Amino acid sequence: MLAVLLSLGAAATFSLSAMAVNAVAGRVGVWQLGRWQMGISFVLTAGAATLVGGWASVHPWQFGLLAASSAAGIMLATTTYLAAIHAAGPRVTALLFSLASPFAVVEGWLFLGESLSAAQLSGIGLILFGIVLAILAEHDPHPDDRPTKPLWIGVVLGIITSVGQATGSLLARPAMEAGVEPFTAMAIRSGLGGLFFLALLAFPFARASRLPAASDLRYVSLSAFFGMFLGMSLMMAALANGDVGIVSTLTSTTPILILPMIWFTTRRAPGLPAWIGAGIAVAGTALISLSA
Repeated sequence: MLAVLLSLGAAATFSLSAMAVNAVAGRVGVWQLGRWQMGISFVLTAGAATLVGGWASVHPWQFGLLAASSAAGIMLATTTYLAAIHAAGPRVTALLFSLASPFAVVEGWLFLGESLSAAQLSGIGLILFGIVLAILAEHDPHPDDRPTKPLWIGVVLGIITSVGQATGSLLARPAMEAGVEPFTAMAIRSGLGGLFFLALLAFPFARASRLPAASDLRYVSLSAFFGMFLGMSLMMAALANGDVGIVSTLTSTTPILILPMIWFTTRRAPGLPAWIGAGIAVAGTALISLSA
């Protein structure tokens, strides 16, 4: 029961993080948002890692894997994730993020020689069907959740995010299995990601004309706290107390949990296709996770 509550809590905090990012869309650019979010995440996770004495658990080869994981899951995936929320809105981005599960399965099959069962193939099909249904059948979304750019741009960014997230998890898996403390792993990944976003200041396109307003910085801080710090911590705690398949399934309910949040903030209920499509996508993730 504890693992179930922790997993659902992680999914809820991931949803809250996406809503916080959407709140500053159009006012804080993607590169600036990434710098602040990664910086805050690093301070929080590094502080926690220091308190629990986790730095001693990292060996050079594990650091290398976590650095590669950061390149795929933070530097690439965070950039495209934030851009996808700006372009397509939080609901569509949350749906597309569920593609990380089938991409992880396919990458495990391609690079690790893992088997690909009929149940997993069926799960991939359900996820794709649910995403297409939810995106194409929603004709009149609220302005706060309406794509601000052509829909295909948000879809491409969401797919890249899912590939990057799946690859980052694949690369981090051996290090975590070897005993790296979770807060320390997140501190390394977010710290390297923060250095990446800072290095981009060398290029004019990544520079912002001004610092974020105090109200915007509050939302950026909330997105870092809920997404990288609290959400990941809850998920790690859930994995320590429950079955991996069940935890993975419950934490993937973000596409459903984000819908009432959109309803609450916009005062307008998402359409029935959005609920059905999100449910089908989550069912597909469950099929993949529980058959692994």
